[in-house]
Amino acid sequence: MTKKFHGELDLLKAQVLDMGSLAICFLEGSVEAMVKQDVESAGKILDARKQIMDSNRRIEQKATELLTLFQPMAGDVRLLVSILKIIEDLVRIGRYGKDIAALVNELSQKPHVKKIVHIPQMQRSVVCMIKDALDAFQSGNLDRIKDIGERDKTVDECRHEIFRECITYMMEDPATITRCMHYVMIARYLERCGDHAVKIAERDIYIYKGEYIELK
Repeated sequence: MTKKFHGELDLLKAQVLDMGSLAICFLEGSVEAMVKQDVESAGKILDARKQIMDSNRRIEQKATELLTLFQPMAGDVRLLVSILKIIEDLVRIGRYGKDIAALVNELSQKPHVKKIVHIPQMQRSVVCMIKDALDAFQSGNLDRIKDIGERDKTVDECRHEIFRECITYMMEDPATITRCMHYVMIARYLERCGDHAVKIAERDIYIYKGEYIELK
């Protein structure tokens, strides 16, 4: 029974990582589509958005089943409960990727403003945070997330910088207002994805140390 349980648990963790990879693909793909003004690629992300919710439902159902059928020990209970929280964060990350993709069509109508300010750089930082949080979830190597709070502060500062820069462009040329407001919104989405990466990291610590520690 114990061997079967831990085999099922390993499969469940792998499903969480697959869901995380999908959420990251949405986020990376949507920003890349925005940068390249690639409406077709953005459309593929919008068409695939149901995959995130399907993964969420499968994992939630399996985690609940394992909790009910096997009556696991405390450490495994922490893992299963944390998985239910982590997939909520991944759903939101995927949703923000979808929301960015939804803006691509309008942003493709005119040239970008000043090379899209710092959005691609911000996206790379956020994706790195998410990947490190998922790696720590898989491996238990909490060194991967030891500075994630400070990295999140840098992402927050980047959002503020994008906002200030966009305000300047809008004041200089009112024709850029719509595009700049979209950039500001995208920066906000990316900032929220960084927040979800921090929440996953906090869950990693709870899984492996049994402690609740706020990282930001």
